[in-house]
Amino acid sequence: MHRKLKIENRSAGFTPLEIPRGIRIRNKKRRFLTGFTLTEVVVASTLLLIAIVPILKALTAVHVSAAVIERRTRSLMLAQAKLDEIRARSIYSYSDSFWEWSTSLDGLYLCNVGDWPEGFNLRRITVSVGYDLSEGGWLTSDEVEVTLSTLVAKRL
Repeated sequence: MHRKLKIENRSAGFTPLEIPRGIRIRNKKRRFLTGFTLTEVVVASTLLLIAIVPILKALTAVHVSAAVIERRTRSLMLAQAKLDEIRARSIYSYSDSFWEWSTSLDGLYLCNVGDWPEGFNLRRITVSVGYDLSEGGWLTSDEVEVTLSTLVAKRL
């Protein structure tokens, strides 16, 4: 069982040559064809960068959004707790003023409380909570994350 291989003969064109099955012919140029060329590596790296950059931008945006959502959720919980505290205090000391300005609730979370009369034996309480991004100790309007408002009536 022999395979036929054509070998170039410059004078006579191509002539068939029989090679036994167990013998292999090695091509000296073939050893350079086993790896990746520099061009292939550069093109593959460029394609990976083009694909990874938008993914990293999206992950960064998600991280920033998650931080904002976490601050707002924490601010909402603190505002609700402050409002519940004021409602409880109003049962026994309705005539006291509930005004507060930049009160620290939890670390850098600050609270402003407004207290306005709405009529006879009725008051509007507004609680604004936010994260002190500037770390100045004052809650500014651009730092407010949540504002809750309720009416409190005097118990008779």
